[in-house]
Amino acid sequence: MTNLPLLLLAALLARPAQEAAPPPAEPMAVAAPEAVDAPDPAEAVEPAEDLVRVAIDTDKGRIVLDLDRARTPITTAAFLGYVDAGFLEHATFYRAMPYADGGIAQFGVRRTDKLFDPIAHESTADTGILHERGVISLIAPQPGQGRNDWFITLNAIPAFDASADFHGFTPFGRVVEGMEVVEAIFAAPVDPEAGEGPMKGQMLVEPVAITGAERLGDD
Repeated sequence: MTNLPLLLLAALLARPAQEAAPPPAEPMAVAAPEAVDAPDPAEAVEPAEDLVRVAIDTDKGRIVLDLDRARTPITTAAFLGYVDAGFLEHATFYRAMPYADGGIAQFGVRRTDKLFDPIAHESTADTGILHERGVISLIAPQPGQGRNDWFITLNAIPAFDASADFHGFTPFGRVVEGMEVVEAIFAAPVDPEAGEGPMKGQMLVEPVAITGAERLGDD
């Protein structure tokens, strides 16, 4: 057995919508990985200074992100597409996955008519952006399948980085304001019986709605 995270697809019922909607897209489930040694910070690539600042408003407050367009142009452009089209307003934070002394707060767009095509994979081995505390990352069960599910980390999870055994997920920015909002979402009550497979017991009793998202600038 290896240390790579277990990748599964799990069915999740959508919250009742106020408008007619097609069947919901399935969220992508990730299992808590086994601990691995963190890479030497001295070997990490220095961040490029081509950042796009984005604000995400939720029922629990505002989260401000700096997206690294220089090192993750494909993933950043795709996420900005959801922001600019207003599709993130159809997303919710619905899962809190514990890991070590933290975990991840996972969110995604469930409306199938509010989705863009999957995108090419940008590996941490190429970008140098690692799964440290406060990064936003795109989930992909296989390279080229990342689309509509993301998470924000509350602690470092090096097992989510690319390795010889695992393609890794794609961190493409970090929280610069509102980490306390992410922590509040992560601390929200979960249903011990809800969810399937690795998601069981990690589904929020009341998903936290994203009420708006906007660019704050490209500097």
